Amino acid sequence: MSATQRRRHNDESELDDSGILNERILLLVFESIKWDLQVLCLVSSVNHKLRAIGKRILWRKLCVFRAPRMVAALANGAPNGRIGGGWDALAKLMFFCSGCESTRHFKVSRPTPGHFARSSRFSKTSGRSFLAKRCRSDLLFISDPCEHPVGGNEDHLGIYRGIFRGFMRSKTRACLIGRQVAFEESVRCPYCGTRVWSMTAARLVPKSAAGRLGSGDRRLEYFVCVNGHLHGACWLIPLSSDEEVCDDGSDEDLDGDDEIDRDACSHQTVTDGSSSSLGEDVSGGGSID
Repeated sequence: MSATQRRRHNDESELDDSGILNERILLLVFESIKWDLQVLCLVSSVNHKLRAIGKRILWRKLCVFRAPRMVAALANGAPNGRIGGGWDALAKLMFFCSGCESTRHFKVSRPTPGHFARSSRFSKTSGRSFLAKRCRSDLLFISDPCEHPVGGNEDHLGIYRGIFRGFMRSKTRACLIGRQVAFEESVRCPYCGTRVWSMTAARLVPKSAAGRLGSGDRRLEYFVCVNGHLHGACWLIPLSSDEEVCDDGSDEDLDGDDEIDRDACSHQTVTDGSSSSLGEDVSGGGSID
């Protein structure tokens, strides 16, 4: 038996062990259940064969189903349609709030654990507010902050995340490299596990970021990893029940933003009723424990 025949025989044996004779069966099953996030997590944890199928096909399909406009924008011009860090990392970023621990530039009284969010809203219009002026040609999607009551007399904690398109070719990365900004020693990306830069340490946090979050100046921090995933936290300015956060008009509306369900955890109020200009809701398709 040749090496090619042995390899094919081994692959067929592994496929039989998984109980899946045709990947098309999996696609049909997930299409019928509208790409349920919890089911895909369970299937990917069964064995290494199903995990490999998930990484190669299923997570991408889920991302496209849940946030078609955001995925189309991120994949536009990407080599072979690949996303930095992989589609499984993008799916995790869509649905997982990373939590928060104290860092050298941002202190909390106690750690806040990460959790799956039933829905979130991502916007590239908001993303422009997180880009330094010289980097405004980059494309960045940012979620609305997930609000976490801390208790006591402290303000509520807002935790947010985002992703760059084509980060390897971005001006933001070029600025970080040009300034010789060092990686953070004690922080890793919660979505792909790679090393991160502190945008606070790099002095690349524009004042507009605080305004977009509903936070105060110097009351926020965020990190960007080598794959272009962003995560951060801020202290939210308390709002009364009849207050609204209004856009200052400094950023033009951009088509193609994605919201991941209108039940996203957010302290902000959309005043014009137009979700297409602000973002795309991404829903997990059911309760997420």
